[in-house]
Amino acid sequence: MSGDHAHAHSHGHDHVRAGERHAGRLAGAFAIVVGVLVIELVVGILGHSLALLSDAGHMATDALGLGMAIAAIQLASRGTDRSGRSFGLYRLEILAALANAVLLFAVAGFVVVEAFARIGNRETLDTGPVLVAAVIGLVANLAGFWLLRPGAAESVNVRGAYLEVLADLVGSIGVIVAVVMFWITGWQWVDPLVGAALGVWILPRTWRLASEAVRVLVQAAPENVDLAVLAGDLGRLPGVVDVHDLHVWTLTSEMDVATAHLVVADVDQSHAVLDRARELLTDHYGITHATLQVEPTDHIGCDDVSW
Repeated sequence: MSGDHAHAHSHGHDHVRAGERHAGRLAGAFAIVVGVLVIELVVGILGHSLALLSDAGHMATDALGLGMAIAAIQLASRGTDRSGRSFGLYRLEILAALANAVLLFAVAGFVVVEAFARIGNRETLDTGPVLVAAVIGLVANLAGFWLLRPGAAESVNVRGAYLEVLADLVGSIGVIVAVVMFWITGWQWVDPLVGAALGVWILPRTWRLASEAVRVLVQAAPENVDLAVLAGDLGRLPGVVDVHDLHVWTLTSEMDVATAHLVVADVDQSHAVLDRARELLTDHYGITHATLQVEPTDHIGCDDVSW
């Protein structure tokens, strides 16, 4: 018997996804990033500042990443026609987060290589325009940071965009430091060194984002779910004598899914077992979407599946 059969079992799914809740904030951050990108790119080229160009590079990945994040949310929200797509298009948000991580890795690598190539060059910073552009970038990134921070804890997709903006926030501070130090000391190597430091600084955070996205895409169990413990909890429910074929995975942020076969000694307890199992999954594990198959003890075959 499946948990989808009617017997006072509620299967409503009016939950608004985390990414969808923060789509407006993503759009606001996108508009800010694009405006600052143009300013930093022009001033960085004219002012010969690798640190500013590094920040502009991060801004470019921000713009692309935010655009992908917004597009993924919109497509996932429209994915109501599930012909051939039984889970809709929710995974697009995870793909956007992974793409953001790849972009950050690429920009960080480029900036580090370019920094080493520039150390020892005798290029002179045009400190005035570069400093003004960096301050504008700092203010804009603070605004983007404020917009995206609430959603970063709820959505992998939003977290990817948040990390991009956070990298730019630190980047703007780094550019300001580089300009001030160059103005005070005249050291030529300060700007490329700061540019390289900015590229390296974001790598650990990018790695964590990529790891989390890949974990979802390979359908690993959520980090907060111990399958052995969950199987034990289900097995201790009144009426349940065995649990097998248990699977838990994440579809997208805040949308964990579970399937399991529950063996009962008395088939007349099937409905009660379903109610208790769904209550356990919802209240203790935050899993509201579960497909549960209840089987009598003399049923054979289902526990032979090896994967």
